[in-house]
Amino acid sequence: MNVRDKEFCILSLGSNIGEREKTISEAVSIIEDNGHISGLKRAGLYETEPVGYENQPMFINTCVSFYTDYDPHELLDFTQSVENSLHRERLVHWGPRTIDIDIIKFGEKVISDERLTVPHPRWKERAFVLLPMSELCDYEGEIPTDKMVRRIGPFI
Repeated sequence: MNVRDKEFCILSLGSNIGEREKTISEAVSIIEDNGHISGLKRAGLYETEPVGYENQPMFINTCVSFYTDYDPHELLDFTQSVENSLHRERLVHWGPRTIDIDIIKFGEKVISDERLTVPHPRWKERAFVLLPMSELCDYEGEIPTDKMVRRIGPFI
């Protein structure tokens, strides 16, 4: 299947429990090794303050972009399987986690159902998404400055 038959997607990844960088690296490796994904690009790594539930450790965040022949719900199922394989637990809403993977964009699709909202409903409010995402594609909108977000280096 050529790239024209696939959708361009952007995922945001974050971790604030355990070996944060290693967990993100493992998640990206699993994503890249999937036969339904091609042309994966990685943004740098950013350390960020938590959003929502603030009494928790700092996050490491990044974004990846790629092309896929999955449909949006298949991609959601896959990203949730990656989270599960890396021991994601959903104990506190917006709470600490080994890994969080959000679908930010899926081509030009707009989806809002009980399982999935695309584009992600709060992506334009989150510097920890916008800064790494802007390394992968054109973004000319404003980037919020209400939370500390600092680039800590290239993706390893």
